[in-house]
Amino acid sequence: MSVAFLAGEVAARALPVVGGVLGAGGVAVAALPARVRMRAELRRRWRTWALAAPLFLGALFLGRGGAFALAAGLGVVAVAEYARMAGLGRGERGVLGVAAVALPALAWAAPGADALRLAGVLLLAAVAVAVLKGDAATGFTRASRTLFGLVWIPVALAGLVLLSPGTALAVGIAVAFGDVGAWCGGTALGRVGPLARPLSALSPNKTWAGVVGAAAATAAALAALGAFSVLLWAAVLAGAVLGDLVESMVKREAGVKDAGTWLPGFGGLLDRVDSLLFALLFVMVTGVAL
Repeated sequence: MSVAFLAGEVAARALPVVGGVLGAGGVAVAALPARVRMRAELRRRWRTWALAAPLFLGALFLGRGGAFALAAGLGVVAVAEYARMAGLGRGERGVLGVAAVALPALAWAAPGADALRLAGVLLLAAVAVAVLKGDAATGFTRASRTLFGLVWIPVALAGLVLLSPGTALAVGIAVAFGDVGAWCGGTALGRVGPLARPLSALSPNKTWAGVVGAAAATAAALAALGAFSVLLWAAVLAGAVLGDLVESMVKREAGVKDAGTWLPGFGGLLDRVDSLLFALLFVMVTGVAL
């Protein structure tokens, strides 16, 4: 089966699948009684989903140009949030901001670019500011955090452009379903028993029940899109779980609860796309694609 056919099949299924789930979710949160403690929070989250879904789908439906615009837009906001949490200076913020646009642009213009050369450029960019300023006290820390941010955000988001449209759509939708499934699984199954154990000390509220919920939801999403394969499902699930924990690690060291405060129901953009970033990286590294 050709890549073009699979991409078309995923695109054809994406609108009814996402629209149906959003519609059902909207009815569900609207019907919640006032005594439900999280009613207002769930309604805010649904409104954010309802606004974000058309932007994500619409950008990817436009092809690689739309994927570039989506990746660059997400990247500029996400690196700003990350730089603030990591305590990076103006120079490092500039490097991250330029990379957030330049790397998706490179993926669009030259998708076959040499990975080793790109790695060298990223390393040089990460150390340049601290070295030029002669920062002997915190230079290594700043350079390390900058390099991590470059790979975590701009490189990962370049995957939206590098991957086939069908793969990018499937990964993005599956990750979104997985986030909801993790919350539902943790709420329904994470009270008592072995599934109630914390997944990691980095985030005690995230339990194995959440992983079970995410596994079921990502599998259902990929199946509904006609894109299910064991390898793609495993890559998406592993990325979603690891991405959530990595951002928790960053936030704990930074001493903040959320990456930002502007996104209703979620905090910041990084709080919303942390799972997507690692899912894209896993899919690119493993070479699993539609």
